[in-house]
Amino acid sequence: MFNEFASQKREKRADQQRAQDRDDRMQQARRDLYARLNATARAYRVAARDAVRAMERGEDVDSALLDTAKEAWAEEYSQAQMALPKDLLEVTSALNRALGVGYTLVKQLPISLSPDAAHSRANAWFSGPLSDGVYLLRVALRHDLGVEVQPDFERSRMRGLAVLNSERRSLERQLDSEQTRASRSA
Repeated sequence: MFNEFASQKREKRADQQRAQDRDDRMQQARRDLYARLNATARAYRVAARDAVRAMERGEDVDSALLDTAKEAWAEEYSQAQMALPKDLLEVTSALNRALGVGYTLVKQLPISLSPDAAHSRANAWFSGPLSDGVYLLRVALRHDLGVEVQPDFERSRMRGLAVLNSERRSLERQLDSEQTRASRSA
């Protein structure tokens, strides 16, 4: 009887250890995904910003660098779509759309009818709303991991999302309008 009780106790401890190990692996996988998301979002924004600055200086731009950063982000984003909780997916999706508009912005710079204004708008986008969007992603990921929990986080998250989405829609309208004008003048 005592041996049976001791055996059951060992089995229970082993089950608890396996569950703890599984939870630890899941937490590590989540941290790894979050770190990759943060890194690729930052790299994509920086590659686009650097392309804008190079064009401003009249330098040749290696579009492969930007495309590589875009592809790396797309890969991590597709992984995240399958793993993120709804509130984080909302932030990540908004950032994905904002990064996409930034990519379009960079690609339209060479055909802009007003290069100075276009460069100014691009610099403002990459150092303002898009930079804030990448920061929002990092804060949201850290909050979810419990690294940096803010008591009013949900309100800050919603406000940051609203601003990012509003700025993105405004930029999209500007780019559409500019592209329409460019095609009419061509």
